[in-house]
Amino acid sequence: QLDFFAYQIITDLGQKTHQEEHKFCASLGFRSNPYNQYCRDGREVIGFYKKIAKLRNKLAYQIDGIVVNVNSRRLFKKLGAVGRAPRGAVAYKFPAEQVTTKIKDIVIQIGRTGRVTPVAVLEPTRVAGSVVSRATLHNFDQIKRLGIKIDDTVIIQKAGDVIPEVVEPLPNLRTGKEKKFVLPKKCPACGTKLARRSGEVDYYCPNKKCFALTKRYIDFFVSKKAFDIEHLGPKIVEQLIANGLVRGPADLFLLKEGDLKPLERFAEKSASNLVKAIQKSKKISLSRFIFALGIRHVGEETAIDIANYFASLKNLEKVSLEKIIKLPDIGPVVARSIFTFFRDRKNLDFIKSLLKNGVEIELPRKIKKKLAGLTFVLTGALSSMTRDEAKERVRSLGGDISSSVSKLTDYVVAGTEPGSKYSRAKKLGVKIISEKELLKLVS
Repeated sequence: QLDFFAYQIITDLGQKTHQEEHKFCASLGFRSNPYNQYCRDGREVIGFYKKIAKLRNKLAYQIDGIVVNVNSRRLFKKLGAVGRAPRGAVAYKFPAEQVTTKIKDIVIQIGRTGRVTPVAVLEPTRVAGSVVSRATLHNFDQIKRLGIKIDDTVIIQKAGDVIPEVVEPLPNLRTGKEKKFVLPKKCPACGTKLARRSGEVDYYCPNKKCFALTKRYIDFFVSKKAFDIEHLGPKIVEQLIANGLVRGPADLFLLKEGDLKPLERFAEKSASNLVKAIQKSKKISLSRFIFALGIRHVGEETAIDIANYFASLKNLEKVSLEKIIKLPDIGPVVARSIFTFFRDRKNLDFIKSLLKNGVEIELPRKIKKKLAGLTFVLTGALSSMTRDEAKERVRSLGGDISSSVSKLTDYVVAGTEPGSKYSRAKKLGVKIISEKELLKLVS
């Protein structure tokens, strides 16, 4: 039952505008959205936005806004991208649908990092296409700031039309029976005193052996983007921890069929299937292994970047903080998190235990790249290629592209009419090269 609207042609087939792309898709037999419209200026864009906002609830599918594209394909390409987001297209979102409901209770949820999140238990209500019975309250400061109480009537919405959240309470509808929420001093799962990190609004359970923390982390560890272990859902993870068979992820790889058969809901076949799935997952790519470690601030894409750049765990264990910061799309907070993780003896012991228990890490293919370890900054217009093409050629040879000039920059490529980056490079003594010199380096 899958259906879609075609909206873009990846290859250059001669279309000069985005409009022509839509017409060409339709001529090939693909469905093109009948509401697409060319707008001559910003005023027409706003008019189109208002028109679609009125139609929104009558559509046979859900939308959370419109996308405004630059019509010229040449200009779209020239504008380039910030990270992975093209400058030539921008989402123009609709206000989130809001409804009212009652907070029946406020419970505490422990995340895999030990972070404690308050969650509102709601009277079930439909919002943005689904029935919601729970909504995040983000943190305890948010409860205090909004003045939320148990039994309050509140306005809720889905952030980005996905995650339910409480927007605000409606104090005028209070009856006097509402109760103030009291922040627990101890972790509801293990009884350890909660702690607050300096400069952060969140509270954490500092007990690394906390049942809730362990369970959440193992759930994350075996998830699809990490070790992807089939047949190992949250209920089974809970069983394994409760029966003392697993104290951490490394113990999973030592499980035998005989360990599982005595457990409730485990027949001989299901025990065999789970053990086979665990053994199959032992071979894992470096990027997925890094993601599975659960390093704070490191998502799937960052894990891929780190794996491709450093190529092995040994390189990561001895790399300097300055070297990590040089990576594109990795800021100082993420860099420090990675650096700190690989300097913690407990984390290194955990990695050793995984390898000891049979985990095999598949390293990225080693390709000799002549610009590996060099960072380039581009400024001014290039004549023989676009800036994006130049960046791609530098990256294909192992070089890094940065958007700002610093002492860690190796080369600043100066095209015609260079900007402030050129002046900063001269001031810092960074080597400045011409487009011609760049072409020699990337040839």
